[in-house]
Amino acid sequence: MWITGGRAKGTRLKTLPSRSVRPTTSIVRQAIFSLLENSNNNWSRVLDLYAGSGALGIEALSRRAEWVDFVDRRKSCCDIIRTNLKKIGGLHQAHIYCCSVNKAVTFLSNNYDIVFLDPPYSDSSTNDSLTSIAKSNLIGKNSTIVICHANRFPLNSNYAGLHLVKQRRYGDTFVFIYQKEACP
Repeated sequence: MWITGGRAKGTRLKTLPSRSVRPTTSIVRQAIFSLLENSNNNWSRVLDLYAGSGALGIEALSRRAEWVDFVDRRKSCCDIIRTNLKKIGGLHQAHIYCCSVNKAVTFLSNNYDIVFLDPPYSDSSTNDSLTSIAKSNLIGKNSTIVICHANRFPLNSNYAGLHLVKQRRYGDTFVFIYQKEACP
């Protein structure tokens, strides 16, 4: 797996050798970042939930993010994220939380400009995670949430002020982009 754009373009990322992690493919990552770059989003703070190898957050750092928080419950994934951050010289621009997404939502208090969710396709709790995130302090008035998801568990178009603004399909991966409802 390679970084597809930005200052670290072409850097090979380490992944777990097992089938326990489904890395987001290069084609899907390129499509996601194309969608994000064509919008007027601020990229200062990024949150990568269910981070796995950290590919989405590291891609954001390579392109223009200033800071990324990574969350994954598996120590093996946290170690791989650290290794991948070292490869691009990004350890000083990130923090890795080795805990569940549900736990991280309870203690993280930053507003993030972009939140990536890339849960396992077999995870049926994506709707619950989105509801928790929508009601949390993680989301500000201009936040964008990007979800890589299988269509096995359909998502709603609205979650407590988050509204679906784009949806794309790339093979068996669906990309949903939500934005916070603008306050009047």
